[in-house]
Amino acid sequence: MNISDKMKGFAMKQLYGYLDKDPDKNIPKVLDWFEKYDKDGGIKDQVRGIKKAISNPNNNWSKLFKSLWTDIDDEQRRVLAENIVIKGSMIGTPYSMKLQDKYQCNIPWAILMDPTSACNLHCTGCWAAEYGNKLNLSFEQLDNIICQGKELGTYVYIYSGGEPLVRKNDIIKLCEKHKDCGFLAFTNGTLIDDAFADEMLRVKNLVPAISIEGFEEATDYRRGQGTYKKVLEAMKRLKERKLLFGISCCYTSKNTEVIGSEEYFDSMIEMGAKFAWLFTYMPIGADAVPELLATADQRKFMYDKIREFRKTKPLFTMDFWNDGDAVGGCIAGGRGYMHINANGDIEPCAFVHYSDSNIKEKTLLEAYQSPLFMAYRVNQPFNENMLRPCPVLDNPGRLTEMVNTSGAHSTDLMKPEEACDYCNKCVHTAEEWAPVADEIWNSIPNRKGVSYTGKMSKKA
Repeated sequence: MNISDKMKGFAMKQLYGYLDKDPDKNIPKVLDWFEKYDKDGGIKDQVRGIKKAISNPNNNWSKLFKSLWTDIDDEQRRVLAENIVIKGSMIGTPYSMKLQDKYQCNIPWAILMDPTSACNLHCTGCWAAEYGNKLNLSFEQLDNIICQGKELGTYVYIYSGGEPLVRKNDIIKLCEKHKDCGFLAFTNGTLIDDAFADEMLRVKNLVPAISIEGFEEATDYRRGQGTYKKVLEAMKRLKERKLLFGISCCYTSKNTEVIGSEEYFDSMIEMGAKFAWLFTYMPIGADAVPELLATADQRKFMYDKIREFRKTKPLFTMDFWNDGDAVGGCIAGGRGYMHINANGDIEPCAFVHYSDSNIKEKTLLEAYQSPLFMAYRVNQPFNENMLRPCPVLDNPGRLTEMVNTSGAHSTDLMKPEEACDYCNKCVHTAEEWAPVADEIWNSIPNRKGVSYTGKMSKKA
């Protein structure tokens, strides 16, 4: 970080202190200042979005924003604002953009990594279940990834697995060592006991996104008997300590109507969640269950419901596939994020298990410049319709081409799967979604749509 960045960081901290004294009065003033000060455009769009959202003090967005002052620990709120907003976006994003121009490659805003393949649960359809406790990144390797990432302007790190909290002691140590970073963990929540919740309150910079598949019957069906109650207990611990947390939901052909119901959204808000990540099922691996793929009607149902609830519910929602219009299509391959598995393989996406680089052999920058990541950079977006963003689920042949031309290999050590075999499981789903997505896209004002040109090749 240079002197200019340090001065910017200091100024932002002083400004946050001003905001914190009287949020109702000072939030609008600070947002105006942010927009004026953000010369590099790192957060200009986000600031304008927040200003518009909270313009009415009685709407759901105003309620959500202000709840961060009533429901969240003061020190955690400050730490996360400094690490994610100031360092991650206002300082990190402009810096990484300059490096992208210099090195002509993608550099991600966030790095997703798996400390371990181990998990205390055995969920139906989970690709990690077959590995057990076979794969782990050491503390030193995780630390090195973060150190390298910060040198390139990345200050946000996300853990997945396996179950990342199997490595809870190392995760806390990394939070302590890298106090300038924001950490999020996708977790089943069952390992969040009182002691760990206290540790989270102490370090301040770790936020869990707890996986939950609906209500008790659906959650326990996929994750095991008694899991739902353990999840509720974990949320209660977090809420009592005023710790920020969210929900991670996977909607499938079996639970979409529940996940997208008003009753379910209201229950998440009542539990204390402030955000929700929504994913759809992907048929990864030889043991995948393609029948769990959401239908086109179900995906449209989620598209409509999420946008409906964004107008009424105090909950920040992100749909990994259906929000392609908000982020310009696919964000994988380092464009917004990338993934490092527990074996050290550097993958474009958590749902794309192919790689031509390993963190044990290459630096992050070398991986970003690798043939596979460069293929992503050259080919993104994969469709002019941003509601068809994915090179697997929406445009199956695109991943096959990139894997084949880059020389990447399957990172599944137990049952390697050819990219064409993975993609072929999505061909029918992509065909069914294409005309639905095109109709939605063409109806959006100021969007240039595309026409559905026919069926895709069965040999994706």
